[in-house]
Amino acid sequence: MATQSPAAGELRPGSVRFHVQDEGRPVSGASVSLYRLLPDEPEPGGTPGTPGTTTTTGRRRGGSPPPPSTSWSEQYIATQTTGVDGRGAFHRQPPGRYVLRCHNQLPVEPVYLDVEPGCDQEACIELGLHISATTTLLRDDCPPNSLGMGLGREGDVIEFRIDYTNSSTRLLQVQHPPRARVDPGNPLVSHWTIPTAGLQELRYAVYAPLIADPDLGGPIPGGDARIGGISTIDAGERPTQAVSGDLGVALLRTGTASTADLSFWQGILNSTEQMSFNSYLRFMNMLFCGDDDLTDLPDFERERFGQKRALREQLRFRRLLPFTDSDAYRAVKAATEAFVMVNCGVLAPRRPFDEARDQAYLKRRDLPLPIGPLEDVFTEDYLVQILGGQPGDKTLPYLAVIRSKLPDIAIKLNPLDVDPERLGQCTGILQDKLANPCMLELIWSYWHEEGMLVQTMNSIARRFQNVRSGERDPLANLEIDPLRPLNNVLWGYVQDEQHRLSIVRRNYEYDHHYGLRLEGKAVQRMQAADSRSRFLEAFHNLLRYCTSFFKQDDDTTVKADAFPVLNALKEVHLILSQGAHNQFGDLPSTARIEMLMQQWMLARPEFREFLPTRIMTAYPEPWMDRVDAMKKVQGWTDTSVLHFRNLAIFGEQVLLSIRWGHWSDVQDPLQAFNWARFFRPQIQGYSHAYRSVTGVELALESPDAKVDATLPSVLLQRRLATQQRAA
Repeated sequence: MATQSPAAGELRPGSVRFHVQDEGRPVSGASVSLYRLLPDEPEPGGTPGTPGTTTTTGRRRGGSPPPPSTSWSEQYIATQTTGVDGRGAFHRQPPGRYVLRCHNQLPVEPVYLDVEPGCDQEACIELGLHISATTTLLRDDCPPNSLGMGLGREGDVIEFRIDYTNSSTRLLQVQHPPRARVDPGNPLVSHWTIPTAGLQELRYAVYAPLIADPDLGGPIPGGDARIGGISTIDAGERPTQAVSGDLGVALLRTGTASTADLSFWQGILNSTEQMSFNSYLRFMNMLFCGDDDLTDLPDFERERFGQKRALREQLRFRRLLPFTDSDAYRAVKAATEAFVMVNCGVLAPRRPFDEARDQAYLKRRDLPLPIGPLEDVFTEDYLVQILGGQPGDKTLPYLAVIRSKLPDIAIKLNPLDVDPERLGQCTGILQDKLANPCMLELIWSYWHEEGMLVQTMNSIARRFQNVRSGERDPLANLEIDPLRPLNNVLWGYVQDEQHRLSIVRRNYEYDHHYGLRLEGKAVQRMQAADSRSRFLEAFHNLLRYCTSFFKQDDDTTVKADAFPVLNALKEVHLILSQGAHNQFGDLPSTARIEMLMQQWMLARPEFREFLPTRIMTAYPEPWMDRVDAMKKVQGWTDTSVLHFRNLAIFGEQVLLSIRWGHWSDVQDPLQAFNWARFFRPQIQGYSHAYRSVTGVELALESPDAKVDATLPSVLLQRRLATQQRAA
């Protein structure tokens, strides 16, 4: 029903809102085109149509009544796809007669409607597939029977079948319930074993393919339409049988249930693993060394390599340097930026999920598998619709809460660097920041800087410029000949120093994010305006509660209590969110790009000739032995950079899940229970590396013990002084 807007006067545009369904179920991803009906001969006083692609039809389809004109033309306006609720809209359409056509599973009845000035016109499109799902019990002691009578029991086999009545429909693609075995002779049939007694849900989805409309005269945007459904089975228990003889009794860990945020944590884990230096080195070797063998990478990362290559080609001609003979360094810089920008997102396609590897990780953590693939759970159950965004635009629940605090500010679809003719508006919330935030933690850069990565490159750069370090220069034999590629890359690196972040800027931001500071002459007398002084205590308190939880969780005679972990998660989340301002959106990614480039230069084989590395020590990344060698010759800390690297990786994974999770509104400890189990390797790995670096034990089992919140830089200075006195 059309609803008249309150304003009156001249003719104002209206809107066409539509809903695609099948038997009352919403159809998501359906492609719907809007056409304006124009008479072949303009009617007296008629309003001419807007320019567009005009297709003369002169006929009606599907038996729908034609408009009042006996001969008309259809002027193509636009095509949209429906969101998860099956709805879509065409806004700001001039008054007139229109027709809606759905391009999934032709022929679909077109819908004719009239748009009145300033009105919203509603339309419902019935896909006409009449999809139904039937479940049949297959058991040896009785003939096939419908499950409506509740005859199914634990361990029985169920036949799951999809039927549809539209005989002109092309063969549909069916996503069967999880752990169902598809019949090789009929893709619409599968078999599923009832796992346990009780109410079971069989989630399924049917996909209707996109079919090109020859009248449109070109490709149609969109893809397959999705119709989801759930079949329920109330299964009984198997009859008990008397058992005699020797019996074994086993105790089990505390039970838990699957939550939707498991998918988000798995996406963070996969994304950060592919952000590692070894993955970055593979990408650089593909670009500069011709190594195109990517067979051992996950599917999503192989597709992302293509995205990174394309982005790198765009950036090569935009990242210009005003220096002579710096093209090699510029190529490395553009490639590194492309790698970071593509890999730091979890929400953008191709999303970082690998079903087989993800399920294996959840099983190792003794966590229940969700119903359906993790990527579907992440998209449909975890993400939420953006307030004021386009249909289907989703974001994290945490960001949705932030967006709801600013309902009066519109969503801005384009950044400021696009053609002004495409902008539409110059203010608003950037949609890309909501729909695909770059998930990086600056703590990764902090721990690598404490591990002397930046100081190592600074020493090499000074020696490259013939600057002596001390009275007896330990780098006196570092002579890189100009025949090596590294020579020219270092030239560009030294020339570009003025465009890199200074240690002072990074130090101020470490303090702003986490209350962490570096120690040294270059960062003395800091005057920070805002510091997270409570972060270190809160974070170490969380790690202590996790240690107590792990001990309870391993004890099969008690039920583990996750309430202390939940409260500690809320506190850390609040502190982290307070520091997510000012340079938060850009400085972490810039620091990551610069430090990855430093690692790549140190990993070059030329350094084997200039630094006395220990070949027999197995470092997981090839740049690490160069840093340890530099620390040895310079007399710096003797703690291996391996522990600093572990602090960086594990700290980033844990803090990303806390910062971007919607912990402030969680009251049930179930999510904290699953979080602690999921990130147990990272939490215990961080605690061990922290003890190796600072000598402070974070894995305290006593809940009354006071946590050590001394700055790591202070502890490192104390250990270095002790090391120098003992030398």
